[in-house]
Amino acid sequence: MSEIKKVAIVGAGAMGILYAHQFQNANFKTYLAANGNRLLKLKNTPFSFNGQSYLFDTIDLDNPLTRVDLVMVAVKFDKLDEIIPLLEGIIHENTLIISILNGLDSEYEIAKVYGLDRILFTTTVGMDAVRVDNIINCKNYGKLLIGELKNDTISEKVKRIQSALEKAKIAYEIPPDMQKELWWKFMVNVGMNQTSAVLRATYGVFQRDEGVRKLMENLMKEVIDLSVYEGVNLEYESDLKKRWYNVLYKLDPDGKTSMLQDVEAKRKTEVDIFAGKVLKLAREHNYSAKYNEIFYDIIKGIEKSY
Repeated sequence: MSEIKKVAIVGAGAMGILYAHQFQNANFKTYLAANGNRLLKLKNTPFSFNGQSYLFDTIDLDNPLTRVDLVMVAVKFDKLDEIIPLLEGIIHENTLIISILNGLDSEYEIAKVYGLDRILFTTTVGMDAVRVDNIINCKNYGKLLIGELKNDTISEKVKRIQSALEKAKIAYEIPPDMQKELWWKFMVNVGMNQTSAVLRATYGVFQRDEGVRKLMENLMKEVIDLSVYEGVNLEYESDLKKRWYNVLYKLDPDGKTSMLQDVEAKRKTEVDIFAGKVLKLAREHNYSAKYNEIFYDIIKGIEKSY
């Protein structure tokens, strides 16, 4: 089992820098991988993470000169198709690829090119990192949920990433049922990201306001219903009321979802992989997802107003 020593982060948003700084602090050879104008910016501009300055080494994806043991994909979903073919130049036969993108589909899109044998399924929970320009502040680092789709026994792939995460002091969990974890995070994103973007609501608003939480829950309930059709079987009481609220009330009240940050910066949002995906699944199962239909139209309207 070869040791992970070199790590490339593709996507230098709040999440990408959260993990890049942890790997670099643990003396992994850590790179930010990009191309074009984005690469030039990364080469010349340090990041501030919780007040500490970081200048990361870079890899030019158009002309890579090194290959790495672990690739962490942290771009927005609408950039994934552009990034996938560029990964070929930075991977070797034993490179693992993990994606911390939102949604249900990124691992499968990457696997179409590189195969599932080098991919581990990953999602994140409980972090509240916020990026403004090149300044990232984060009170809660949360944890990675990572593994094969089923983890009744721990594979060699998982053991490799486990060793690296422990060395980097990155909190993680290997759930028995990763498919359910991906759907749980999808439920959270559909409810939290979209409600926060429409209402411009920080985590504190959700913590304080019952009406805002009700909107969030209505969006989430549609995901719960669809999960039953898909054989995943999320539950309202255990997965939403108990588990999600246990996370929500620990988040920084001033923290913001990624979609709220996108709207405030007048960037394209990920509504297509949230409400858009819900509506696609709803059509397949002849299900009425009225709340996600309304929020899809509202958020598309917000984007057009920029």
